[in-house]
Amino acid sequence: MKQKQSQIRPSSPPEDATFHEVPSQDGSRNHLFPAFGASPVKKRGHNSRSWIQIDGSGTSQTVAFDKVTLMRRCGLPSRDLRLLDPLFDYPSTILGREKAIVVSLEQIRCIITADEVLLMNSLDANVLAYKSELIQRLQATKAQNDELPFEFKALELALELASALHDSEVTELELEVYPVLDELVSKIATTSLEHVRRIKSQLLALTNRVQKVRDEIEHLMDDDGDMAEMYLTEKRERMETFHSTDQYFSSLLVGRPGISRSAPVSPTCSSSIMTISRNEGSRYSFSNSSHVVELEMLLEAYFVLTDSTLSKLSSLKEYIDDTEDFINIKLDNVRNQLIQFELLLTAATFVVTIFAVVTGVFGMNFQDPVFDAPSNFNWVLTLSSVFCVVLYVSFLLYVKHKRLLTL
Repeated sequence: MKQKQSQIRPSSPPEDATFHEVPSQDGSRNHLFPAFGASPVKKRGHNSRSWIQIDGSGTSQTVAFDKVTLMRRCGLPSRDLRLLDPLFDYPSTILGREKAIVVSLEQIRCIITADEVLLMNSLDANVLAYKSELIQRLQATKAQNDELPFEFKALELALELASALHDSEVTELELEVYPVLDELVSKIATTSLEHVRRIKSQLLALTNRVQKVRDEIEHLMDDDGDMAEMYLTEKRERMETFHSTDQYFSSLLVGRPGISRSAPVSPTCSSSIMTISRNEGSRYSFSNSSHVVELEMLLEAYFVLTDSTLSKLSSLKEYIDDTEDFINIKLDNVRNQLIQFELLLTAATFVVTIFAVVTGVFGMNFQDPVFDAPSNFNWVLTLSSVFCVVLYVSFLLYVKHKRLLTL
């Protein structure tokens, strides 16, 4: 009997089987069945991305962080990381946060903190150039006493590469557009017009990109609070000083066995704490204002470069617009000449039609004394021709008098 029960009893499911709840007819979800080979549901936002980590000494390594880990590490919201996602096409952005600076300039997408740079790993030439150049600069300035903070060095390099990229694209566009426009002025062709249309689209897209970078730098320069927020090294040092001071006074209170930590502090001790904090705050505000000026000068230099690039693009657009106006004027002139020729041809057709009417009248089959003398035919032909010529010349003189045609 026991053998039969063991045979009837179902075997346990394999280890790799997963159970799924199946709703019953009454709507409850109490029935479970194993589904073989079913993969677990993948959580959203936990896929890792490859980043290039560069520290202050110029050492780089490739690391992988998921979105949640990166948000906790850098103290950034999810919307800031969305700006760095290569799947989305966001305009250039520079954001200053509590613990990091979010930089998205062209293909350079990175997170700058007080002691490291997290650069999104890519095979793009600009990303590789940023990585190599930043490592070289950090290693070169390691032995030197450079007062520029680490985050400003990384931000300056990003702005420099973005400005250089824009300038190189403008130069290539100038080398391409001027020969095409000169050829179009000399000879209007459909291929040349299509080429100019494509160049104008590229010019418009490049202008929007450069304009966005310029507006972003100008926005930072106009707001001292945003610039002060971007000085991460000073904020970190201030927090470390605050914690060390707090620990120092806490150790003083703990070191006295007769004094409880919850007991009120003496006026002398409280006044000393207030004096230290006041001096620390005054030192921070002074250094903050000085570094704001330093950052403003740094941003102003690249604002001038970006504005110069934007001026080149504006000049190039004006040149294309002038060429288009010239071509339109040239086409209008040709169109006017065709209209004049058509008017003259219409007048000549009218005169010839009058002569054809006379010919048709005398070509009818009827008896008339005019046909008895052969010389009458010559007179009719001569008078008709003279009348048509006089009528045509009169039309030309009238048109010239009214200045309708340039004859």
